[in-house]
Amino acid sequence: MTLEKLRPGQRATVLALRLREPLRRRLEDLGLAEGTEIRCLGRSPLGDPAAFLICGSAVALRRADCRRIEVEG
Repeated sequence: MTLEKLRPGQRATVLALRLREPLRRRLEDLGLAEGTEIRCLGRSPLGDPAAFLICGSAVALRRADCRRIEVEG
């Protein structure tokens, strides 16, 4: 499944990042890499963006980017 499907409060493990290089590198610098546990903190009223807890930091990601991150959980 993709990160887009994660609902507030749910946790998952990152399997693959299928993002273009500038964004991929930025997220890896924040700790988002294969094997990382991630938790959905919530979504904006219209559902985009969503906030996720990654290695102790809250990060907002757009729906289009969430569709390119594969997770299991």
